[in-house]
Amino acid sequence: MRRHQLNIQLKTPEQIDLMRRAGLVVANALAAMRAAVAPGVTTADLDAIAEGVIRDAGGIPSFKGYHGFPGSICSSVNEQIVHAIPSPQQVLKNGDLISLDCGAILDGWHGDSAITVPVGDVDPALLKMAAVAEDSMWAGIAAAARGVRSGRGRLTDISHAVETAVKAGGRYGIVDGYGGHGIGTEMHQDPHVLNHGRPGRGIALRPGLCLAIEPMITMGSPRSVELDDGWTVITRDHSVAAHVEHSIALLDDGVWVLTAADGGRERLGELLTARATAPQPS
Repeated sequence: MRRHQLNIQLKTPEQIDLMRRAGLVVANALAAMRAAVAPGVTTADLDAIAEGVIRDAGGIPSFKGYHGFPGSICSSVNEQIVHAIPSPQQVLKNGDLISLDCGAILDGWHGDSAITVPVGDVDPALLKMAAVAEDSMWAGIAAAARGVRSGRGRLTDISHAVETAVKAGGRYGIVDGYGGHGIGTEMHQDPHVLNHGRPGRGIALRPGLCLAIEPMITMGSPRSVELDDGWTVITRDHSVAAHVEHSIALLDDGVWVLTAADGGRERLGELLTARATAPQPS
C-alpha cells in the first residue's frame, strides 16, 4: 500500500498574524460562553452566544454547515466527548462538566479551540481530570516549542508529551482515534496529531507550521461510540470526558498560542516566540 502523502501548509509571519486575529475571535467567544455556563442554561443558549461574538467581530462560525453540522459550537456534556450538537433540550444542571469547542473564520483563516467548564458544584475528581487534560495540552505545546527551537523536533514529540502528562496526572483514558490537526486556510489540515505515541517520529516541527493540539481524556475506558445523529461521540462505558484545544503557530524562536488571550505567556514563559509580544498591525 502507498503511504498517504501529507499536504503540509507552512504559513508566513504575515499569515500567522491573520490567524492570530481569528484565534482571538475564538478566544473571546469561549470566554463569553464560560461566563454564561450555569445550571439552567441550555447548550443552544451557549451556541447563540458564540455565534453572536463571532459575527459581531466580522467572522464566520467555521463549524456551522461543516459537512452539515447545524451548530456554531460543539457542546459535549459529561459522557459526550466531542461533536455534540447544541440543543434547547439539553439543559445544564449542577455537577455537569461541559466541553465547548468553537471555531471561527476571519479573512479566510481559521481559529479553533476548546475548553472544559464545570457547571456549579462539580465532583473534585472530575475537576482534577479537566485540569490534567489542560496540563497535557500545555505539555504538548511546550514540546512543540522546544522542538522547533532546537531544529530537531518531530511531530510525535507533541504526542508523547501529551501522553506522558496524562499518565503523570492519574489513571485516565486517552480517547482512541481522535486528536489534533493542522489548521490554516481550512479548519482541518494535515498532519493528524495523536495524543499518544513514541517521540521522534513524523514530520519535522518547522517554523510556519500551525497545529491544533487537542487532548481528549476520560475517567474510564478510552473507547468511544458515535451516536445515531452522526456527530455526537460518547464514551463507550459512559464515563465522563474532558476535551481541551488550542491552535498554535511555530516560529524559529518558539511558539505562539493563537487562541490564548495572552498568546501563551502565562503557561509557556520563555518558550513564547518574540513575535507574540511584538506590536501587531491594526
